[in-house]
Amino acid sequence: MLVRRVIVAATLGVAGLAIAPSPAAPRQSDTFQEFQTPSKNIHCAWSSPPSELRCDIDSGLKPKPPRPTNCTLDFGDSIEVARTGTSVLVCHGDTTRDPKAKVLPYGKTWSHGGITCKSRTEGLRCANVAGHGFFLSRQSYRRF
Repeated sequence: MLVRRVIVAATLGVAGLAIAPSPAAPRQSDTFQEFQTPSKNIHCAWSSPPSELRCDIDSGLKPKPPRPTNCTLDFGDSIEVARTGTSVLVCHGDTTRDPKAKVLPYGKTWSHGGITCKSRTEGLRCANVAGHGFFLSRQSYRRF
């Protein structure tokens, strides 16, 4: 079962809305996978179709991005990237947190559906086939 969530694209102060499917139950398959970093601070869920990876960070994005006026749900702790296109900040009412999700050890890579993530002690870097993505750590985040 898939639920729907609102994704807020926060680029250069311009916010846009899109609706995308969100995973509702933890499982590992060709349509859904999840993992977390060894610190258990970052939790990611990949779903397809379309191929999308969303990561939530318990410590929040730093610096905290301004909340879009049209977001009445949680904001400032979640980012998503699809197989193509740029990453977006997510306005959400759900979570990717699953304490039972497999741990992606530091130095290891996760890859599926055209999206690749590398876990390091400095943080998690995820990118799509076009080279767009994000970096997350306790200290900072960056979209590229």
